[in-house]
Amino acid sequence: MKINLISDTVTKPTKGMLAAMMQAEVGDDVFKEDPTVNALENKVADMFGKEAALYFPSGTMANQTAIKLHTNPGDQLICDKYSHIYNYEGGGVSFNSGVSCKLLDGERGMVTANQVIEAINPPDFYHSPLTTLVSIENTTNKGGGACWNFAELQKIKKVCNTNNLRYHLDGARLWNALVAKGETPDQYGDCFNTISVCLSKGLGCPVGSVLIGSKEDMSQALRIRKIFGGGMRQAGYLAAAGIYALDNHVNRLKEDHDKAKQIGELLLQLPFVQKVEPIETNIVIFEIDERYKSEKEFINQLSEQGVLLIGMGQGKLRVVTHLDYTQEQHDNFLSILLALK
Repeated sequence: MKINLISDTVTKPTKGMLAAMMQAEVGDDVFKEDPTVNALENKVADMFGKEAALYFPSGTMANQTAIKLHTNPGDQLICDKYSHIYNYEGGGVSFNSGVSCKLLDGERGMVTANQVIEAINPPDFYHSPLTTLVSIENTTNKGGGACWNFAELQKIKKVCNTNNLRYHLDGARLWNALVAKGETPDQYGDCFNTISVCLSKGLGCPVGSVLIGSKEDMSQALRIRKIFGGGMRQAGYLAAAGIYALDNHVNRLKEDHDKAKQIGELLLQLPFVQKVEPIETNIVIFEIDERYKSEKEFINQLSEQGVLLIGMGQGKLRVVTHLDYTQEQHDNFLSILLALK
């Protein structure tokens, strides 16, 4: 039995999702004439209480478009040192937008409003980059699926408003945070200028992310998406998967969270596990001791037993539960871990 816990991006479409995809009405989305893409964009915009949304091939492209939208070359954005836009988007912040990042040392990828205030460069001091954007990530990937305190997000919004800064949310796993915290999309729509949400992680779609914002911002984002090469034609077959997932796969994320917590509880009992990050959603990050020469040795040992996971560097390993991780696989994985004692 192969158990793939590398990421929640490894899922395959369910039978119901495939059926919805095959029944989709499509057109040419480059001309904004794909009715299913339009329906998905309207659905997500309505969920977040925003004026408009735009469908993207990937979350990275959606984030990079937002950064380009909110900044000019030479500007600086503020983000946590764990941020996906800084660590895992190929240096796109500098390549695509000519922007630098001021990295903050937060707690598991989460910073405070006071840290943001201290990081803002004086706008009239032309020797330093002009700070124009604050970007945060919820849940935090490198932070182990941690969820932000919404009150702190609102405090940061006030800082942005006071200092004429734009505010972007990388919400790749925002669906997980909403389920874990009992929050609603419209709360976030009211807080941020733009939000990117991923459909191909916890929701199980084969492809796609959506960027949400004002009509004016999404009109400009459409032009930027074109520049980045993100125009798609009969994309409705993919958008139909997103509509299906939003209707059927959001509430079930709690199952992934529960399994992740059970894995974490077992890991804490194993003598070679030094630390397990607090678990709120579907990501488990843990550290092993010198019993294993390296994280690679541990990964290889599990791989020999059909379990796939990845290392995060510095002795940290990551497990991600997801739609295709069944109860049978879960029970088997727990047994394999116990046998490592």
